[in-house]
Amino acid sequence: MRILFCAVLALTLAGAVQAADKPVIAVTWDDLPAHSALPPGVTRVQVAADLLKASAEAKAPAFGFINAVQNEREPDSAPVLTMWREAGQPLGNHTWSHQNLASLTPEQFIGEIERNEPALKTLMGQEDWRWLRYPFLSEGDTAQKRLAVRAWLAANHYKIASVTMSFGDYAYNEPYARCMAKGDQAAVAELERRFLAGAAADADRARAMSHALYGKDIPYVLLMHGGAFDARMAPRLFKLYQDKGFGFTTLAEAQKHPFYKTDLDPSLPPEPTTLDGALRAKGLPVPPNPVDLSPLDALCR
Repeated sequence: MRILFCAVLALTLAGAVQAADKPVIAVTWDDLPAHSALPPGVTRVQVAADLLKASAEAKAPAFGFINAVQNEREPDSAPVLTMWREAGQPLGNHTWSHQNLASLTPEQFIGEIERNEPALKTLMGQEDWRWLRYPFLSEGDTAQKRLAVRAWLAANHYKIASVTMSFGDYAYNEPYARCMAKGDQAAVAELERRFLAGAAADADRARAMSHALYGKDIPYVLLMHGGAFDARMAPRLFKLYQDKGFGFTTLAEAQKHPFYKTDLDPSLPPEPTTLDGALRAKGLPVPPNPVDLSPLDALCR
């Protein structure tokens, strides 16, 4: 009996370790409430409903980043942000109108952040909305800009939303709208194939880089966009990650890992905030990016 108990205990502990070691992804959705082109007959509200449904079914927390200017540019998209909150999902700051810090002064860029805040305060209430996702993932074209904005973020209690997994999902939405308008189902099928293959290859690359740096998986932060093709593919994308052994977590939980410390606290001297950047900083080889988006532009022209 004692031997049997010990054997059962060993198996239980092994299972617990395996569960603890399961790689996890925090899924983030940029450009809410309106991203890229829409196919005929598809609305922003429908896109959001499909994204939220897929996220709920996969138990994948969906942190959205907003450009509140879209409520003015596309008034029909305005319900999206309320839907997001009613689904219990958080929202953060992607700046008012998605401008690149490289093209602005720090003061102008900070103005873009601040102009987005009233909508976030209304939508999020007492919950934490002080997360910034840089448009184009750009911290500017000079070290001075980067440090000036980071100093402001730290003084205003912001955290930076990192990205450690990204396969160019944004690039599929324009060709998808074109191909649906033309009724080219073969081209849509090719988009679907490329999308899932790119996601799988990018996940493998991210894991390889994490293991090269740490000997194990860090929690990954996945960059996605609130587009129509993303909504079409979300159920299959989540299943792909699950089939590869991933679970899902929140952005706040993922960024507790030390890799993200200078994004979680922008007052710290910045370190590389991407896995390939961290490898280069250590003089380690960077695996080639397996994702080729160039063929997408010619589809359904």
